[in-house]
Amino acid sequence: MEQTVAKMDVMPLGIVIRRRPGVTRWQRWSWKVVAVLPGAAAADWALLREEGESCEFHAATLPLELHRADAEAYMQGLSANPPSVYVVMRPGSDSRPEVTLVTASPYEAQDYADTGEEQVEKVTMPLGLVAWVRDFTLAHFKAEEFKKRRRDRQRVDLEEDGVGDARIPQLTDVYRAPVKARKERLQ
Repeated sequence: MEQTVAKMDVMPLGIVIRRRPGVTRWQRWSWKVVAVLPGAAAADWALLREEGESCEFHAATLPLELHRADAEAYMQGLSANPPSVYVVMRPGSDSRPEVTLVTASPYEAQDYADTGEEQVEKVTMPLGLVAWVRDFTLAHFKAEEFKKRRRDRQRVDLEEDGVGDARIPQLTDVYRAPVKARKERLQ
């Protein structure tokens, strides 16, 4: 009997964010994602730990979705040292950031980082999460076979671009030989 593999898989990930005092007077707090909790229950900024002015919160629990079309991206992410997940945050309505997405694809994280509107944090994957992503990726990843491209035999140097129409006399044509221009003036 043939085993069927799901096209996508989902795991809830808890996002742990550390709040520290800001280093400038314009930014009161500095927010950084420090960990993820695989299989976590729902949370809304639950305080986990407090040391002086620094606090760690279980900010949110978001689904980490793996799609078979992104298997190449997951393979790239797993080959990094250390393998990481990426958490995307936006400025929230209050002083806290809004956690919007968690992904294992470095390509998708790069897309969000390119806009400059979101803050993308790289977080090391726990070992159990690495195994889960690796199993899904290996089930769907197919290495693309290298194909050597054959060069075209067409001659592209036979046509001169930019010379202009030969039927129209142009004294300012930079590609015209000076001798030819002199002959045309003498006639």
